[in-house]
Amino acid sequence: MSYFGKNIRKIRNVKKLSQQAFAELFELKRGTLGAYEEERSEPRIETIIKIANHFSITIDDLLTKELTVNKLLKFKDDLALQGSFHKEKFTAIPCITPKTEADYALYYDKPHFIEDLPKLHLPVHPDKKYRAYLISNLEMTNNDKTYCPKDVIIGEKIEPNDFTKIDNSTLVIALVHGKVLFRKFYYSASKIILRATNTNIEDIEVESDEIKEMWHVCYTFFRRLPENNNNEIEQKLNFLEQEFMKLKEKF
Repeated sequence: MSYFGKNIRKIRNVKKLSQQAFAELFELKRGTLGAYEEERSEPRIETIIKIANHFSITIDDLLTKELTVNKLLKFKDDLALQGSFHKEKFTAIPCITPKTEADYALYYDKPHFIEDLPKLHLPVHPDKKYRAYLISNLEMTNNDKTYCPKDVIIGEKIEPNDFTKIDNSTLVIALVHGKVLFRKFYYSASKIILRATNTNIEDIEVESDEIKEMWHVCYTFFRRLPENNNNEIEQKLNFLEQEFMKLKEKF
């Protein structure tokens, strides 16, 4: 009889780790970990070795003995320090990458698919919904100071009822027509316009119900150190863009 499932559940409880957190620590799916704990599945030897090494437990003890809490508290990896310091847990943000982008368009509303996306862990509000996007094209690039491939943007979820309430020129991640787009948002004459910075890319004009998801960009991570831009000039340009859209609506 193997005690593996019972022991890893006890380790989780001592470490105060959720199934999801423990699974991510060892590159497992949460459902797979659950199957181990419920003894519905046996782990691969590589997984056993990883867990044993991480907690400085012998493989023999992990598999053939029921570990006690007292014994676990003697192991390394700060198990004995649970009450002595505060552990901060960052929010895990699913990230859309070039390799997952096509599948995301199909399975964006499937929780198990979202759970399996790569994650960024950031100190942001845990109760809000975020999505990260790894840029892979030059659609929002017109010089070396703007968004380039390998930059990462983070968006906060916009509910469908609020699609037409956000400000013009807001940067958004939108899922529309089976594609994930990073664009500037405009609302004009009952139409949503998604505009690229690159002037060679045509605008995409859609009805609000054609957008499956939309996230307004609130954080950006550049692969390079950006130069100091003149914020005042940028604000004036954004203002002029909004005024132009208002004039367009009148004529």
